[in-house]
Amino acid sequence: MNVSLSVWLLTVAALCVLVAVDFFVGRKPHDVSIKEAGTWTVVWVVLAVLFGVGLWYFGGSGPTGEFFAGYITEKSLSVDNLFVFVLIMGKFAVPTQYQQRVLMIGVLMALVLRAVFIAAGAAIISTFSWVFYLFGAFLIWTAWKLVQDARTQDHEEEYQENKLLKMAEQRFGVADRYHGTKLFITENGKRVMTPMLVVMLAIGSTDVLFALDSIPAIYGLTQDPYIVFTANAFALMGLRQLYFLIGGLLKKLVHLSYGLSIILGFIGVKLVLHALHESGVHVPEIGIPFSLSFIVLVLAVTTFTSLRASRKQAAEEAEATEKAQDADRPAAESS
Repeated sequence: MNVSLSVWLLTVAALCVLVAVDFFVGRKPHDVSIKEAGTWTVVWVVLAVLFGVGLWYFGGSGPTGEFFAGYITEKSLSVDNLFVFVLIMGKFAVPTQYQQRVLMIGVLMALVLRAVFIAAGAAIISTFSWVFYLFGAFLIWTAWKLVQDARTQDHEEEYQENKLLKMAEQRFGVADRYHGTKLFITENGKRVMTPMLVVMLAIGSTDVLFALDSIPAIYGLTQDPYIVFTANAFALMGLRQLYFLIGGLLKKLVHLSYGLSIILGFIGVKLVLHALHESGVHVPEIGIPFSLSFIVLVLAVTTFTSLRASRKQAAEEAEATEKAQDADRPAAESS
């Protein structure tokens, strides 16, 4: 798409307005209900769909397909991020009424930093076409690592702070408790960070690390920076509500890592084929309609098998508990 500067500015302004509305609605700390989270999740999805329809009206089916393929991919990768967000909230013992504020600011930080990543990626791709080989190889390696982690169940049970966050804590110091939504307070004449700011930095910096695979993944579906940015923006801005909506379902998505590994591996192969095609090698390229259908199918199958496996496991655990209770009952009666 040939997007003018005015369209870019209008898009960024519209997104800023949406963020401001979201911030205004959630400005008062409170426990987010399932109804509120569900309503706003639907609102963000509808806004993304309307944006896609607008792309179709002004740009045709090509950009629309690229946007939806990128949006669905980024959304599914974002769901995987929620596992880590749960660990972060638990490690820092964030009160439930403050969790939405933490996610709001953390996701906003991630959106700004991802915009920098996207701009850098666009500049590199326009200058060095061979970078597609690197992106493709990295995604295939990431897909393999996801499978290995899923097989060995090598998931971190406790969030580990990164070095940058530890340096900030050592430099400024951290208060021993939360002080509402304040980010800094003065203790013994020294200005220190509150745990609220620390957990926001943790959310934002962690999401940037996840961008290391999500940005190459979406560039495997489209090389248009405008579509890459808007797909990331819509996927991230609904993440806060999604956290509260499916927080209890995360543990049931036991096959999500396998599904994401298939998607990342598929996009990695697509990138390598594209790089070979750009180098003059006659190889088949994978089109957006097939990519979009493949991604949706993988996510649907992954969700179905995950929920089925979770129900089976829950039934087996309930049966084992019932047998244990039956075994204990005669001993209790005899005594």
